[in-house]
Amino acid sequence: MTTATTADENTKAPGSGLAVFGEFDPDGRQAYQNAVARFREKNIVLPTFAQLRDPSTIPESIVAALSDVEKDAPDARNLFRVHWFNEHADDPNGGNTPGFVDVPDHIELPSELTGVEARIVLAFGNRFPMIRAHKVLAAYSTLVARLVTGRFDPTANRAIWPSTGNYARGGIAISRIMNCRGVAVLPEGMSRERFEWLDRWIEHPDDVIRTYGTESNVKEIYDECNRLAQNPENVILNQFSEFSNHLGHYAVTGPSLETVYRHVTADRPGRLAAFVSASGSAGTLGAGDYLKNSQGAKIVAVEALQVPTMLYNGFGEHNIQGIGDKHIPLIHNVTNTDLVVAISDRSTDELDVLFNTPAGKRLLGERGVDRSIADQLIDMGYSSICNTLAAITAAKRWNLGPDDVIVSVATDGSELYNSEREKVMSTHFAGGFDDAEAAAVFAEHLENVSTTHAMEMGDIERDRVFNLGYFTWVEQQGVSVPDFDVRRDQAWWEGLRPLIETWDTMINQFNADTGCRLDRPT
Repeated sequence: MTTATTADENTKAPGSGLAVFGEFDPDGRQAYQNAVARFREKNIVLPTFAQLRDPSTIPESIVAALSDVEKDAPDARNLFRVHWFNEHADDPNGGNTPGFVDVPDHIELPSELTGVEARIVLAFGNRFPMIRAHKVLAAYSTLVARLVTGRFDPTANRAIWPSTGNYARGGIAISRIMNCRGVAVLPEGMSRERFEWLDRWIEHPDDVIRTYGTESNVKEIYDECNRLAQNPENVILNQFSEFSNHLGHYAVTGPSLETVYRHVTADRPGRLAAFVSASGSAGTLGAGDYLKNSQGAKIVAVEALQVPTMLYNGFGEHNIQGIGDKHIPLIHNVTNTDLVVAISDRSTDELDVLFNTPAGKRLLGERGVDRSIADQLIDMGYSSICNTLAAITAAKRWNLGPDDVIVSVATDGSELYNSEREKVMSTHFAGGFDDAEAAAVFAEHLENVSTTHAMEMGDIERDRVFNLGYFTWVEQQGVSVPDFDVRRDQAWWEGLRPLIETWDTMINQFNADTGCRLDRPT
């Protein structure tokens, strides 16, 4: 069994690309001291992964300090909201300074909508602070792992956040509230709302770098990061290769979804049959590893049908924003994946219109979908709809019934895609979107969800998909073959898990060294 310590030692070898940090950097003492001094000056306290997993363990003094902090404000106290247990910000009793809830906000989609008997439940990612998407958790996970191990100096380093959308926004938010400089690197063709948010949050105009292309142009992002890495002041926090991204979701998202599962089965027992997530950086799929270990759930990885990399070794372009592709992320635990599903961006585009128009809501009502459920569909963006369709596909593929539960995440809300919806309307519904169009969209994309583009992952297929990563990580990005290949073994991934407690110990020590408290003014 390869231990986390061995993996960490591998990161110090020339050419290695495994960003696993289990030990303090022996050359990082000054960076650590500078970070302590900066955080002491700004009165910044870091939450542990244990606290984000279970916010009821956050001290009352810190919870009280949040009572006058807007959830979306650039305030370091909002680090203690980087979890799934935030009250809905638009709740009439919560305003925009929400408290915590006992069970993450979620939606259980009725069979009138899904067309299957299996119970499909999604946790709402837009309850997260600042960016209203769960990728802010990935950003915190990657930066804090470097910070407490002496690998990031907020007084000297710039945090580079390569992304196809939400992770870059999360990185900018985390950088700003941690009082360091962040740089977003993302394709120029991403939604207008993403760039408008970045313009509001950045302090230097050149801290948003627009690379060529759209969702599928991940290599161009890497090329820009390789250029930026030539400056030693730049620290590349690549969500596709930082294992703290995987571990953050294993430690926080997995147990949070388990809480949701236990809640929905408290008065109606059922087994947790599967966890579904679009691949993207594959960080969220780490929650599936937790749920497989804890509940025996199968793991379903999802990609765009227009770019079926895992399914057919394919390539192309698509518009399911947030799930960059044409490569296999280094942090994807491929050999633990059970099913791969491809979903068309035409389906996500048109269902977004259905869920957010009067005609669509009328149609849903006619089909028996309760209005309270229909109104919550606004909280589901493109990748959320993608996850839903993949869950329906899995339910059909495996003939799941009413005693089977599938859990997933609604990554972000539809408000990030208003401009994209305008494009879809002008392109596909130039004559308007009324009752007939709504019925046609429902029939094509919900009533007739196909299982054609779904593949069971046996040993042969797992090895094939795993091997696809060679071309990105070994040939292009310089990861050594031994470092690349060691990830094939589940024992190696299990060896990573103790890092979560290691980082929590380091976070507590860091907080002790700063001496900061949130019961005094920031």
